[in-house]
Amino acid sequence: MNEATPLRGRRVVILVEQDYDHLDLDTTRAALAGAGAVVQVVGPIQGRIYRSRDGQQIAAEIAASAIRVADVDAVIIPGGFAADRIRLRHAMVDLVRDAVAAGKPVAAIDHGPSVLINAKALSGRQITCWPSIAVDAKNAGARYVDRPVVEDGNVITARKSDDLPFFTSAIIRQLTASS
Repeated sequence: MNEATPLRGRRVVILVEQDYDHLDLDTTRAALAGAGAVVQVVGPIQGRIYRSRDGQQIAAEIAASAIRVADVDAVIIPGGFAADRIRLRHAMVDLVRDAVAAGKPVAAIDHGPSVLINAKALSGRQITCWPSIAVDAKNAGARYVDRPVVEDGNVITARKSDDLPFFTSAIIRQLTASS
């Protein structure tokens, strides 16, 4: 495997909805693509334009209902208030739940772990997240810690955009190890 592109041939999806954090999405997408992964933006509706909290825009390349866990190597949930919308989308929550169950890396930053709550994927896991959802994570059975990034098995969590270097490194490390 080429060290410059350790993720060549790996397919990663990043979930999107209105009010996503563009820094989380763009930085993670660039890091994974730079490592050779094929990265697709997945939303509720293919082709729909989603707006970030600060006015950036991105189109969903594929609808969540068209993706199966067997088609992807990892699922990323960016931060922002989009997580509150994503967690109401059955196809998106099902994809996250199925990826966790299949042992594929699932990474969530900021408010993203709230989707893991709806996917019933936090019980017994150690995680980190944005402080305002820490109580929700604990109520879902997680052990919350205040660290830049936490890896508990195939679930990777980070607190905020400042932690993106740790977050993207953990995702790349897990995807490289699982190839």
